[in-house]
Amino acid sequence: MHFHLPAIVTEANAMQLERDGLTNLAALKVIDCSDLKDFDSTVLAVLLAWQKRLQADGMTLKVERPPEKLKVLANVYGVSGLLGI
Repeated sequence: MHFHLPAIVTEANAMQLERDGLTNLAALKVIDCSDLKDFDSTVLAVLLAWQKRLQADGMTLKVERPPEKLKVLANVYGVSGLLGI
């Protein structure tokens, strides 16, 4: 299963997105970022929250098709290794 991030992830929808993901942990194993277009650093907070929950359950998160901006943000915030970006 894959969890597809929406095109927009900002402070306005981040909390709901995080809750949506946590209700379906099995889908969170693979996060497809191919639709992600308009976002800020809050997407990293969501991904890290999911990663923390999955790790607590002995699972890991895999981020697929991250846009270049997401790679840069993850690197700037020092979380690229944690998220496998």
